[in-house]
Amino acid sequence: MIRTIERPPLSQKIFFALGQLGWSLAVFSVANLLVYFYMPPEEGTEAMFPTFIFQGAIIGSLTLVGLINFGGRAFDAITDPLIASWADRKEAKIGKRKALMAIACVPLALFSFLIFYPPFGENLNLNSIWVTISIFVFYFFYTLYVIPYTALISELGHHPEDRMNISTLIAVTWTLGFMIGSTVYALQAYFEPTYGPTYAFQLTIGIFTIVGFVFMLIPILFLNENKYAMKGTTEATAITSLKEILKNKNYTLFAIADMIYWLSLTFIQLGIGFYVPILFGFDKSQATEFLAISFVTSFLFYAPVNFLVKRFGKRILILVAFVLFSVTFGMLAMIEFLLIDKKTLFYTIALLSGFPLAVFMIVPNALIADFVHIHKAETGDNYSAMFYGFRNFTTKFGISIANLLFPSLLLFGRSTENPQGVILTAWMAFIFCILGFVLFYFVKEIKED
Repeated sequence: MIRTIERPPLSQKIFFALGQLGWSLAVFSVANLLVYFYMPPEEGTEAMFPTFIFQGAIIGSLTLVGLINFGGRAFDAITDPLIASWADRKEAKIGKRKALMAIACVPLALFSFLIFYPPFGENLNLNSIWVTISIFVFYFFYTLYVIPYTALISELGHHPEDRMNISTLIAVTWTLGFMIGSTVYALQAYFEPTYGPTYAFQLTIGIFTIVGFVFMLIPILFLNENKYAMKGTTEATAITSLKEILKNKNYTLFAIADMIYWLSLTFIQLGIGFYVPILFGFDKSQATEFLAISFVTSFLFYAPVNFLVKRFGKRILILVAFVLFSVTFGMLAMIEFLLIDKKTLFYTIALLSGFPLAVFMIVPNALIADFVHIHKAETGDNYSAMFYGFRNFTTKFGISIANLLFPSLLLFGRSTENPQGVILTAWMAFIFCILGFVLFYFVKEIKED
């Protein structure tokens, strides 16, 4: 029996959403800058940073940084359902979700920095071991924080309007975290004259670590989970819970299409540090400008997206977002052939990406919350963490594939003289985005309760 509880006030929703800013900033560097740091763009005849790990192909066309990143993401994905099942069964006085988040936040923030601080100088083997261990530890605590955090979306959003409000707020804070993270290129350029490229980059990551940690603490300290979150328990094992949610074929298809979206987006996120100096020919600091324009534009679309969801439904908006993303990725891939001034193209792509980013930041989380509440109404079981956990599993699997493929494609060329590898990454993003549209086309619209 589901107890009657209060709807969370705006202040509680904001406290909750600020945690998203923290963990999105903590994960930004690891998710988007690992290849940039360990297999950097080439400036003339030299790379931007020293060689810390082996950068050539080691298995076929696969690279060491790609395999390390893939392994960490695969480990992250595998642990999602296990931690989700534990999170659904665990109880704690401060709130079962907050308890796990409290355990995770310190090591999560710490290792988001240590990954980029290889301590063994020119010893490539020891540095490789350091990065590998740091990646696995980071992703374990990342999962331990994010799985219970995302479960709270549906548990605080026990009313349809609250679900959309919370999804919008965490989209805002995720965007803020991403925008802060994207200043890495500008901050690196600012600190470089004093500290040099490597220390300037590491100093920037250190600043992100501290800011991210502070914001991750906010929901742990100020969110009243026991008062406002819809409680529910289950004794089901991870396998049983997973089997139950996968009976919903509509949800499963959504999760796979969502995985393809994140695969596409990851190519762009990994590539922005290469696209700006190599394809556009601009200074690397303008990568920050590109990302800022994209996410400020997406922020302006948050209110219209909420209105359009009420008017047309979630499914149509996601399909439109896939189409617009395909257009932007296609323009980037065909940059050599477009008869458009590169400065104009730069701003066009940045602005055009705003609407689909807004849709994908808001709608999927609200859609999963709908799945959670429908399942709870039909069965009485609370599998909130598992629904989000499986979505995280598929998302991270897509991201891990992107992290594996991206550096391998760079072996075909990552300089202004030979940009073919960089262009191939844009084509891959385009192809995957088209596939995501095709898959999501078969997802059926669901009605809110």
